[in-house]
Amino acid sequence: MIFDFFGNKAKAVIAMAHIGALPGSPLYDADGGIDKLIADVLADVEKLQAGGVDAIMFGNENDRPYVFNAALEGVAAMSAVVQALKPALKVPFGVNYLWDPQASVAIGAVTGASFVREIFTGVFASDMGIWQPDCATASRLRHNLGRDDMKLLFNINAEFAHSLDSRPIELRARSAVFSSLADAILVSGQITGEAADKSHLRKVCEAVADVPVFANTGTTIDNVRDVLSMASGVVIGTHFKVDGYTWNAVDGDRVKRFMDVVESLR
Repeated sequence: MIFDFFGNKAKAVIAMAHIGALPGSPLYDADGGIDKLIADVLADVEKLQAGGVDAIMFGNENDRPYVFNAALEGVAAMSAVVQALKPALKVPFGVNYLWDPQASVAIGAVTGASFVREIFTGVFASDMGIWQPDCATASRLRHNLGRDDMKLLFNINAEFAHSLDSRPIELRARSAVFSSLADAILVSGQITGEAADKSHLRKVCEAVADVPVFANTGTTIDNVRDVLSMASGVVIGTHFKVDGYTWNAVDGDRVKRFMDVVESLR
């Protein structure tokens, strides 16, 4: 069992539901407003659920360029969008506000999310500057909001960034579990949609026995067999989009074909 909310599934597929750019970000569609954000992501959610995914994660990938400290208008808007979509959800859900652990935990806690994904540990040189997440504050916020049940998924090798920690990735994974209480470890590629390094994924899976390990980026119908031979599951966004392009809408047929392969592997 991975987590209780996945039931008895041996491998899990968490599908991304990318919310449109939120208020305060450069790409926000002020004319469409919150109603358009809800309608667009609802259409994706319906296709993902019809295709058979195990869980959905709401993310603000369209809020480029990304920030380390979430804007209050963005937090409010994302909370409103997720809350509005809850009646349509048939699977567990999680959230991720890029790249702010506290904002992600706050949104997840108030909306009833089962899990939160973020960069919680490490130091990185990134497109956004020096990246120093504060895991302790985020973890304490989860506790203080009464949501110790909400799982924290630690992405340990950030996209758009290079770790300044010289320790091998498998040691960083073990350390995140031991010192920072990670509920799961996620291994990413160098950029959204790019596959995680297979040797990194294998080393982390071998080193971390106490928590699930997920491939966080770049899983496709062509490599999912190899990925799930090692990992407990995958987080997948880009491959489910029309033409496999991150910023397109979800393609229901691609979701169904992928999940048919996954079902054959379970």
